[in-house]
Amino acid sequence: MPIFLWEGEARKGEIKKGELEATDETAARNILRHQGYRSVVIKRKPKDVSEYFPFLKQKVKEKNVVVFARVFATMINAGLPLIQCLELLASQEENKTFAKMITAIKDDVAGGATLTDAFKKYPEVFDELFVNLVAAGESGGILDVILGRLSNYMEKAMKLKARVKGAMTYPISVLVISIGVVAVLLLKVIPVFQSMFEGMGSTLPAPTQFLVNASQFTKHYFLYMVGVVVFIGYAFKRFYKTEKGRLLCDDLILKAPVFGPLLKKVAVAKFTRTMSTMMASGVP
Repeated sequence: MPIFLWEGEARKGEIKKGELEATDETAARNILRHQGYRSVVIKRKPKDVSEYFPFLKQKVKEKNVVVFARVFATMINAGLPLIQCLELLASQEENKTFAKMITAIKDDVAGGATLTDAFKKYPEVFDELFVNLVAAGESGGILDVILGRLSNYMEKAMKLKARVKGAMTYPISVLVISIGVVAVLLLKVIPVFQSMFEGMGSTLPAPTQFLVNASQFTKHYFLYMVGVVVFIGYAFKRFYKTEKGRLLCDDLILKAPVFGPLLKKVAVAKFTRTMSTMMASGVP
């Protein structure tokens, strides 16, 4: 839906500005009139370049959501109204994509929707755990406490993820470098020795002949090999998205000698931390 820029007079005489998502200008005016604004000036917001090229759109990172939840909890605890909290958060957010999202959430809440329903519209940013805990906080009147716990939980999850990535960086780097070295040997080094051996006219030992044959095969069919690897990667990605494929692949990964035990510990830590957060928040 298009976004409209508006400016109008609130009930107390204050001049307010903002953005509103609506089907057309008439619908936008009706929404603002319902919210109590008068003398409203509306104009359609020019389209951003990222709307034409989605890959240029700034991604919302987990860190943005952590800061959002923590500051939101502080504002609610200080006694600020929900709409004002969201307005301030949107104006202070440096990530433009997330700022637009917060503005849309604010408009939904101002239009009568619950905060939970507004968050549900953005599952790529606010996962099921986040939404369910916010729902528990709204129903129990402890939204600031829940948001504080959520920010702590997400911050610890980020640190755990960073430690896992750090532990996996070395073996993955060694594997990538090894593949690169083997490729250079097969494509550049062995052909030089092959020409030397051919000039000598001697019969090559079986292991050396095997390396020469492997070098020739790689040199002639390198692009085909790259294509096969890309196809296998694409097929694996599609297969992994299915329920059966995910179960099979995860089972094999957990049985892997190096990564298996590490991933098991990560899964157990995440499960216990999530369970603790949900039970402390009153989720049945």
